[in-house]
Amino acid sequence: MQGMMKAVVKQTAGPGFELVHIPIPQIGPHDILIRTRAASICGTDIHIYNWDVWAANRIKPPIIIGHEFCGDVVEIGSQVTEVQVGDFISAESHIVDHTCDLCRTGMAHICRNTQIIGVDRDGSFAEYVALPAANAWHNPPNMPPEIAALEENFGNAVHTALETPVVARKVLVTGCGPVGVMTIAVAKAAGARAIYASDISAYRLDLAKKMGADLTLNPQRDDLVKTILDDTNGDGVDVLLEMSGAPSAIRDGLRLLKAGGHAVMLGLPSKPFELDLANLVIMKGITVHGIAGRKLWETWYEIRGLLRSGAVNLEPVITHRFKLEEFQKAFETMMSGDSGKVVLFP
Repeated sequence: MQGMMKAVVKQTAGPGFELVHIPIPQIGPHDILIRTRAASICGTDIHIYNWDVWAANRIKPPIIIGHEFCGDVVEIGSQVTEVQVGDFISAESHIVDHTCDLCRTGMAHICRNTQIIGVDRDGSFAEYVALPAANAWHNPPNMPPEIAALEENFGNAVHTALETPVVARKVLVTGCGPVGVMTIAVAKAAGARAIYASDISAYRLDLAKKMGADLTLNPQRDDLVKTILDDTNGDGVDVLLEMSGAPSAIRDGLRLLKAGGHAVMLGLPSKPFELDLANLVIMKGITVHGIAGRKLWETWYEIRGLLRSGAVNLEPVITHRFKLEEFQKAFETMMSGDSGKVVLFP
């Protein structure tokens, strides 16, 4: 397809993005071109916007940002058979090689040669997106576009909450941003006995309550460790689901985790930090799981099951909607803490 499109681009090293007009991407024989219906903002996009240490070491401008989206297929490559023009799809944002040792042993989500759209190659804050047909996930035609755009990020929550058994267990979720509150909903649906949630935003703690948290705590106001220890008769929690990347939250979460417990960690710290590994991890005999994306394609089928059954309702998570041209206001809203998921519409 020929022509120009609007896109939100990280033009140079440093904070912020720009809205530019650039050519619509061309596709190869195994690729598809999607006209974007909706694209949501992720915590990773915030790291890139702010240009923190992680982003400065990973991102190579210029690049179109964004990796959570849905849209309609408008063009397919000559070798594509599994996707048709007119299909309504969401996308797995991790493009893998399918041939490395990890891909060939069932761990494609941590493929050695992963390229993430909006991080390693052009992404979805644009009117059109090109990607391999193998990354397409078919949606029902009547699925609301803001829900379809959210599936990729919801997959992080599903992967995190189901990585270790939570049924009949006490769970602490540190960080109640959008993926954190979605993780609460999945843990609730999976049968957690009690869910504690912490964040420094009153808005997001209220959202955590709506999504199923039993007790919400603000560590700037509440003594998180003492309160949860008191509530659990000194035992602490069985499972830590760490979604914030904040060093203080990670330390408190590990303090509250029972000996022999499981820590599942998705939040990205903005820079390296010091941790008492001996006393918080090794001598407690805990298991730590790092979460990178979604299992391919196991997590996506779990997403489908949770949404279609009604076990999880994502509507309350989506709190703000903006046009693509309003990306600056959208990012300010997301970073304020007074929001759930923020969705852009090209």
